[in-house]
Amino acid sequence: MADIQGSYDDLFTAVPGALAALLDAGDVGASVAVYVDGEPVVDVWGGFADAGRTIPWQRDTITGVWSVTKTMTALCALILADRGELDLAAPVTRYWPEFAAEGKDGVLVRHLLAHTAGLPDWDGTVEELYDWPSATARLAAQAPQWEPGTAAGYHSLTQGFLVGEVVRRITGRSLGEFFADEVTGPLGADFHIGLAAEHDARVALSIPPPSQDEDYLASAPGHTATPAAGTPMRVRDGNSVAWRRAQIPAASGFGNARSVALVQSVMARGGTVRGVRLLSQAGCDRAWEEQFSGEDRILGMPMRWGLGYGLFGSTYGWGGWGGSIVMIEPDARMAVSYVTNQMLEPGDDNRGVEVVMAAYDGLKGLRA
Repeated sequence: MADIQGSYDDLFTAVPGALAALLDAGDVGASVAVYVDGEPVVDVWGGFADAGRTIPWQRDTITGVWSVTKTMTALCALILADRGELDLAAPVTRYWPEFAAEGKDGVLVRHLLAHTAGLPDWDGTVEELYDWPSATARLAAQAPQWEPGTAAGYHSLTQGFLVGEVVRRITGRSLGEFFADEVTGPLGADFHIGLAAEHDARVALSIPPPSQDEDYLASAPGHTATPAAGTPMRVRDGNSVAWRRAQIPAASGFGNARSVALVQSVMARGGTVRGVRLLSQAGCDRAWEEQFSGEDRILGMPMRWGLGYGLFGSTYGWGGWGGSIVMIEPDARMAVSYVTNQMLEPGDDNRGVEVVMAAYDGLKGLRA
């Protein structure tokens, strides 16, 4: 059995067991964390940080979590809304006047968070993602593909720029700076949107699925082969230094399961963790408000979208390309995260669900 490092409550032994089983089945490296009521009941890791399996995954190993980053960006918007600095029902143009081009006056801030704004496609190059002013100007100039608010289509890369520019217009800070100042700094969470060079040595690069190489293209979660809307992303792009340095708030976050679960446990615990209040209970509850239910045009499957999070029964959260995931169970005040460097094809990947279900086993013991 794979060697699992870290600590866990005896009631949650199923979680490190699930991680060991995944590593035994061929995964290279991963970390898992479960927070209940703001406290870690599982914080474990195992495997290797490199494809050659020569560098052990350490406590402070971090990796790209792709679209799990969207939950961090959503949290920033919810914090501003809770402070009264951002009206989620207001037109985007209130904060970003140039956004009115091509008939987008009716796009509301909540449409950006719920993937209903009609701007799912990135029609530039990967390199152009690294230039914030150019990327946001490109999106401001686009026409929506449908009447905003009437349909949903997963904004795989564009959502972070759209929400992030609203945050920047309000605060004068980039999304990554606001997140560091207002969230990870106060919480002491090791998660980064725009990774400084000093952290490079800790990064576990993404490993393509078996039989794929670094030219493996990003695909929407509901598809097995179709590239995500307008997305020219390859694994090698996500493993580049330019990607790490850039702020692409829909996809370029770096962290581990501990940092992801710690940050999102704020949502599970009414806005306060470790004595730090980031938002009110009402502010947390906004994430839960259904904005859309139906077929997502890009994912090609039924979806319920809240404000920045996918809604799944009694839980909400989101996953990233390749397998990383975070889920929040507000009734149990629980946040669960699985973060891995080993990518799998979307149609073959149930690892995050297995980890979440193992966490529920421990929850039964807590409630007994």
